[in-house]
Amino acid sequence: MSRTTIIVVAILLILGVYGCSSYNGLVQKDTSVENAWANVQTQYQRRADLIPNLVRTVQGAANFEKGTLVAVQEARSKATSINLTADQLTPENIQKFQAAQDQLSGSLSRLLAVAENYPQLKATQNFSELQAQLEGTENRITVARNDFNGVATSYNQSVRSFPNNIFAGVFGFQRRGLFEASQAAQSAPTVQF
Repeated sequence: MSRTTIIVVAILLILGVYGCSSYNGLVQKDTSVENAWANVQTQYQRRADLIPNLVRTVQGAANFEKGTLVAVQEARSKATSINLTADQLTPENIQKFQAAQDQLSGSLSRLLAVAENYPQLKATQNFSELQAQLEGTENRITVARNDFNGVATSYNQSVRSFPNNIFAGVFGFQRRGLFEASQAAQSAPTVQF
């Protein structure tokens, strides 16, 4: 074998080993993104599961305009109808998902605000427990979304970094969307006493 052949084979071998390492690293990060997305969905599902209990508790303890309860139920239905797989995590799809979740959050806020006008409701242990569960769930959703954004950002950096971007392009690894603040978060809520 000539010296040139040995050098070419050595370079190809090094590139092959590096390519396998890059591919495996991208697969690991892609799997982490999928896992983080599953955690986000789990927390949203937890919230969706709590809502019927909250609505039944409020219905049983207060007799107020049913429009608020209907809005919560419709928003829950809409929010749970949008299911994204890890392969569909484009910025546009995440915005659609988040818009449905924001609508549900707004409906829940209105429901809790209306419930403030019913002292007998606030005094019931079931309502207090459900309210605490919803608050805890909202915190869990925030943590899961932040974790997802961290993992997706790390993955996106790997997909875009040279020379991983070459292997990512060849093997079909695409950038993933991130959660962003909703438009409603841009203005402070009004508090009235």
